[in-house]
Amino acid sequence: MAPDAATDLIAPLLTPAGWELLNSLEPYDEADTLRLSTTLRRAGHDPLVISAALTQSRLRAKAETKFGPFAARMLFTAAGLEQATRLGVAARHAERYVTARLERVADLGCGIGADAIALASLDRQVTAVEIDETTAAAATMNLMPWPNATVVGGDAESFDLTGYDGVWLDPARRTTTTSGTTRLFDPEAFSPPLSFVERLADSGTPLGVKLGPGIPHEAVPAGCEAQWVSVDGDVTELTLWFNSLRRDDVRRSALVISSHGAAELNSAADFDDETRPPMGAPEGYLYEPDGAVIRAGLVADVARGLAGHLLDPRIAYICAPTLQDTPFARAYRVLSVMPFNVKALRAWVRENGIGVLDIKKRGTSVTPEELRKQLLAGAGKSAGKKKATLVLTRIGEDRVAIVVEPVVSAEKCQCWMEQLGHGSGHSSY
Repeated sequence: MAPDAATDLIAPLLTPAGWELLNSLEPYDEADTLRLSTTLRRAGHDPLVISAALTQSRLRAKAETKFGPFAARMLFTAAGLEQATRLGVAARHAERYVTARLERVADLGCGIGADAIALASLDRQVTAVEIDETTAAAATMNLMPWPNATVVGGDAESFDLTGYDGVWLDPARRTTTTSGTTRLFDPEAFSPPLSFVERLADSGTPLGVKLGPGIPHEAVPAGCEAQWVSVDGDVTELTLWFNSLRRDDVRRSALVISSHGAAELNSAADFDDETRPPMGAPEGYLYEPDGAVIRAGLVADVARGLAGHLLDPRIAYICAPTLQDTPFARAYRVLSVMPFNVKALRAWVRENGIGVLDIKKRGTSVTPEELRKQLLAGAGKSAGKKKATLVLTRIGEDRVAIVVEPVVSAEKCQCWMEQLGHGSGHSSY
């Protein structure tokens, strides 16, 4: 989206009439937008205001997954919403500053203000800095209920931090063009870049930094705590904590948040630790680790907690003889193991009357969607309603297909966290 287009989303709504129209709209319904637009035009509303209000209504509906009911009174840009922290995760960020007793916090590159809202809600004095005028306008509106939060226009790298106790930084990791937004992968292309983060941390400033979860381990600066976060199975971010905001006994961690609550697995070891669990055959129960666990290099820790083994040293599948409830992996019962052969798998589908097939894979170039079509096409009229799950992977040089059955998990039990003690041994993956 071009910058002018982003401005058009916000500016027409920053008037009493525009704000009133936006907040008078019913919950967004894509199928009803044409009729509603026509009705509003006939009522005499400015077409630019109508367009902005309907677009903002759509963004508010999309934002409910991150902000819940708060979204209904907020303003968004498309790029700002894309990068915004989920409110529940932002609250966990803010708790770090409370625990460290940091009162005055500068939120550099505040975006639409999600983390500033969480900090202000926990009684921090927040200055939210944003270089983009349109995004800053959205943040100003979003932070209006909190008198202890102020939005200022400015560049994160040149902002004077004198008098501030700590800093939160969410570098822009997307670039905006006329065709939309594009994700950036080079940490030095972020705004501000990772090198600025390291300089700020070297000065002793208590600092939290949100990055994309795909940052390679070798790019993670020394001397910080690296925490990968997943929400309902989706790995949402990597947060780096420096100086008084980091925990002395944690180098890397996986924070797994779901409807069952939150669980965290920690390690004090660095990423180059070589401790690994044993290797073994697919048997008993297969465990698929959460993405945050994989990103944090903690697969081996989960395997040891399950008294299990890896199938291959380079692939994040675990097998264990018994079923254990864990928040850090999804469990499947192993039913059978076959060599990977399309002809044999088509015969297996046909003979078992399978009509619904879920395919999971790691360590193989197979495209699950294409393979599913091939296998189910072979079933023909014999296809039934029976469901099956296949796990395609590699064990050494051999490609295998593991037939598994998902285990319906009970609520994640506290005993697992007590067993782990919120962190286990040294490992990497």
